Amino acid sequence: EVQLVESGGGLVQAGGSLRLSCTASGFTFDDYAITWFRQAPGKEREDFSCISMSDGKKHYADFVRGRFTISSNNAKNMVLLQMNSLKPEDTARYYCARSQGPSATKAAETYVYWGQGTQVTVSS
Repeated sequence: EVQLVESGGGLVQAGGSLRLSCTASGFTFDDYAITWFRQAPGKEREDFSCISMSDGKKHYADFVRGRFTISSNNAKNMVLLQMNSLKPEDTARYYCARSQGPSATKAAETYVYWGQGTQVTVSS
């Protein structure tokens, strides 16, 4: 059974940092990509960073580039998201999702496997 579990969310002041983890099980980790999405109340779920385990390629949306860093620990089947210089507009529930193949796709509806999410709240 494919499982994804996020952890590391919390409450932080603007300018602070958090590190999220996505721990995967039930599939061959190296064969897929993991994408981070977030969803704020009243807004659509949006993708903002992904990593392909097969070739290590990473991608960032403009609104997080330079502040967030995605990495993987393939030995532990884990994807990490280091979030620095957090802003109140980063407040959302953060989800990781597994791709259907070795490369990530953008649209949330193309993902079948999701974690339960972890809440990130940034106070001003």
